[in-house]
Parts: sequence; structure tokens; C-alpha cells
Amino acid sequence: MEDIDVIAALQDPVRRRLYEYVAAQGREVGRNEAAEAVGVTRTLAAHHLDKLTEVGLLESGSRRLTGRSGPGAGRPAKVYTRTRAEWAVSLPARDYRTAAELLAEAAEQAGLDAGLRAAARRRGEELRGSAEPCGGLEEAMGMLTARGYEPHLEAAEGTDGAGRGDEAIESAGPAEPAARIVRMHNCPFHAVAELFPPLVCGMNLALLEGMLGADGAVRARMDARPGQCCVVLESSKNNEH
Repeated sequence: MEDIDVIAALQDPVRRRLYEYVAAQGREVGRNEAAEAVGVTRTLAAHHLDKLTEVGLLESGSRRLTGRSGPGAGRPAKVYTRTRAEWAVSLPARDYRTAAELLAEAAEQAGLDAGLRAAARRRGEELRGSAEPCGGLEEAMGMLTARGYEPHLEAAEGTDGAGRGDEAIESAGPAEPAARIVRMHNCPFHAVAELFPPLVCGMNLALLEGMLGADGAVRARMDARPGQCCVVLESSKNNEH
């Protein structure tokens, strides 16, 4: 199937909302949850979710959502997650990925890591423009969303909220800055980062440092995890003693 056909599948507004909801969760989502989230019936949600799976935008599986097993646990339910495949449309056709991979390969072989990081930091500063350094995690999340990073606020490991997830943090009310970090569920440079991780992740960190500002309330640091961006954000107050 052509990429343009895949992207065209999102033209339906209900289908697009379902895709955006599943993609934002970073975990498996059942039909009932997805239907309730976008305000449609379970039958309609199932139709669109299966269509999204058919065109390759989602992946599907099955598991028991009750967490129980054995007799009386019920039948496994169908669940969906976003696929890791990438889709892009360019008219006329362009091949920027190959150019990026070749440039990254040449930079790595020539030992240009430091120069690339310096250029990335300057670009981040240019993107920030005349704005003041980032004032907090919420402000940083808005900036990152516009850049395609898909940021999510989570409890920092080792705090009372660790392991509670986004909903638990929000229901618990405002938390101290030291108890929260921002993880990104999407890396805009994923394809090239997989081939040249030290080079591209270092570039990404420097870019975000430039965008946040050196003297702001938020700092970026490396914390690579499978399927997520290699950089996390935290309040700079986390490091004050």
C-alpha cells in the first residue's frame, strides 16, 4: 500500500481521533476504552480501529483486560498499539532520509560529534528566538508537542508517585517539581537515531538544550529507553541541594 493511501485513511474524523488517542497512550488500548475516549459506540470504534490496523497505522493483539486468569477470567479482548513504522508523503518524491543517513555516517566516521552538537545547540537557540529560557515542565511540553516529540508527564523514579502513571499524578493534584519528569513517546529522528545512536542522540540533546535555554527552570538529560526518545526533561530544581 502506498504511503499516501495510508495517510488518507486518517481523513475520517472519528478514525483520526481514535488513532491519536491510541498513539498518545504509549500502551495497549482496548476497544471499550477507545470508544469511551472519543465518544462513539464500541461497534463503530472497533470498525475504525480494525481499519487502522489493516492499513498499518496500528498493531493489534489480544489479552485479558481484567488482569485475572483461569476459569471465570473472561475471553481475551482485542487491544491496539501504534505501529513503529513511519509514513511520509512528498510531492514530488524526495528522499531526505537517505541524505540524513549519509550525512550522519560521514559525520560519525570523521569524528564530528562535537561540531554537530554545537550546531544543534545553536539551532535550538534560533528556534527559541527572543523568548526567555523555559519556565517549567508544562511550558516545555507545549514546545515539544509542536515539534512532534509527544511529551508525557510522569512520576520520577524513586518518588512517592513512581509507577502511578499520568492519570494518578493528575488525580493526586499538583506535585513537587522534583517528583516529575517529562518523557517523549516519539523521537522525530527515530530512523537515523537507530543507525547512529550516539551521534544523533547527542545532537538531539544539544538541540533541546538550546531550545530550553541554559538558565531556565528545565534541564534535559539522556535516559534512553526502547521505543522512546533518548532524552528526558526534569525541573532544574531536582539537582539543587
